[in-house]
Amino acid sequence: MKHLLKLADLSREELLSILNLADQLKYERKNGVVNETLKGKKLGMIFQKSSTRTRVSFEVGMYELGGYALFLSNRDLQIGRGEPVEDTARVLSRYLDGIMIRTFEQKEVEDLAKYGTVPVINGLTDYCHPCQVLADLMTVRERKGSFKNLKLCFIGDGNNMANSLMVGAVKTGMAFSIACPKGYEPDADLVKWAKENGDVTVTEDVIEAAKGADVVYTDVWASMGQEEEKKLREKAFAGYQINANVMKAAKKDAMVLHCLPAHRGEEISADVFEAHADEIFEEAENRLHAQKAVLCKLLR
Repeated sequence: MKHLLKLADLSREELLSILNLADQLKYERKNGVVNETLKGKKLGMIFQKSSTRTRVSFEVGMYELGGYALFLSNRDLQIGRGEPVEDTARVLSRYLDGIMIRTFEQKEVEDLAKYGTVPVINGLTDYCHPCQVLADLMTVRERKGSFKNLKLCFIGDGNNMANSLMVGAVKTGMAFSIACPKGYEPDADLVKWAKENGDVTVTEDVIEAAKGADVVYTDVWASMGQEEEKKLREKAFAGYQINANVMKAAKKDAMVLHCLPAHRGEEISADVFEAHADEIFEEAENRLHAQKAVLCKLLR
């Protein structure tokens, strides 16, 4: 494991190894154990998309591991003024021990890894969100004990979250279902791979997707950069909401996850969100632990 560009690049063993280390790091933090594994290491964090959880969790994670995180926005870098990503990669590699980037195009992340000489972590692209899904998988295993015989259901846009959750489910042996409107399906090549390697269902029927689910997951209808599509998406996704009726189709002990921020009354009803708030905010906390594990694997 040289980089974390997308979950599809990881073997099942590598993925589980990250989750196991995340569990250990969470235990240490809860019990006041100081772990400065990355003492003296420097992480550059490039943000072309703003974030709450990604920035704070990576910055705190590096600090707790003894390292230093440097926040870099478009305004701080020549990349925002047209410098080729391959040049930025080669320059930053001479200063830093690792790079985390949160951006739009997956190619930009791949090019950073191709031309740089330090580990690159995908903090989010329009194609996938591996760091979030590592935290999601960590939360599922904490709550359910294992991944065996579980079904993960996603309701909403077949976006970067759906792409990564589908890959994560297949690699951990969970069944995966997604309910999305026509025209908003996950990446076609990923769906093909997932169906060849796991139990995967893509449907427009929310109740069918949620039936017998152990985990029900959703995300906002309009992601960052899609603001001008908001009205169109509100119409397309009407009915694609996690609510009490949908939860009746899932198992009685089903958990609910949301990568946040949440728009109560749109993709999830307020009552369902509050009923499962403990799970959702544990999931948010686990971003810190899962990413610390990734940092240890790559920068140590």
